[in-house]
Amino acid sequence: MLIKAGRTEHSVYFIENGIARAFCHQDDKEVNFWFGTESDILLSYNSLFLNKPGYENIELLENTVLYQLPDPALQSLYKNDLEMANWGRRMAESELIKAEECFIARQFKTAKERYEEFIRSNPDIIQRVQLGHIASYLGISQVTLSRIRADIR
Repeated sequence: MLIKAGRTEHSVYFIENGIARAFCHQDDKEVNFWFGTESDILLSYNSLFLNKPGYENIELLENTVLYQLPDPALQSLYKNDLEMANWGRRMAESELIKAEECFIARQFKTAKERYEEFIRSNPDIIQRVQLGHIASYLGISQVTLSRIRADIR
């Protein structure tokens, strides 16, 4: 477990090699809402942007090579390097768009459509992550996911 809910995290991490998931606990269940792979960034949004304890847990799912950047160093880069500040803004914009797309998909797409879109945009994750984590991410049961996968074959 790299980042635990309820704590204020003072670093961001960059994945060179490996995979991670972000999840929250709800009613004794783990609800997955994000997967990160090579070149992705791991962080607690509440911690980084609001200096408050985070709501997310971030777990490494395989042997992972990470680079850690403490928040004060990141803030210094943003302050002193316009290119880095713009990179940070673009990263935040990209994550906002992904979150919005995920929200809209949950509202308007069927479970099968969400799964098909997931495997189209994340083909390597299917081989590297437990199906239970993927089902949770899609907002469906593992049984439903198994039925969808059988139907697609």
